[in-house]
Amino acid sequence: MHVLSSRILLRPSDPDRSRRFYGDRLGLTVYREFGTGPDRGTVYFLGGGFLEVSGRAAPAEPAPRLRLWLQVADVRTAHRDLVGQGVEILREPVTEPWGLVEMWIADPDGVEIVVVEVPEDHPLRYRP
Repeated sequence: MHVLSSRILLRPSDPDRSRRFYGDRLGLTVYREFGTGPDRGTVYFLGGGFLEVSGRAAPAEPAPRLRLWLQVADVRTAHRDLVGQGVEILREPVTEPWGLVEMWIADPDGVEIVVVEVPEDHPLRYRP
């Protein structure tokens, strides 16, 4: 299989609220929009992939067991910016035993998002 592109599909309980979270609070850039009305689709750039917020979850549908992993250049700067946007921080930035600096937030439907900084000297950046 030769994958040309990929995207994560979210079906939020309140699409407008989720668009405000991902577009306004996280500051993700819109790749494209489609459809009309409150359930229209919005696709955001997400590093090497995309995040599509479209449709609507069924009222009793539980939050998916999906987690997003978003790598940033500086997690402490991201922390400051997100706090400034009113994003609730579930876990402050911490250097983990495995060497990554991680901070946890969640979207309005409870989808957990880990914001990660890979330090310059971390093995993910080079092959020992």
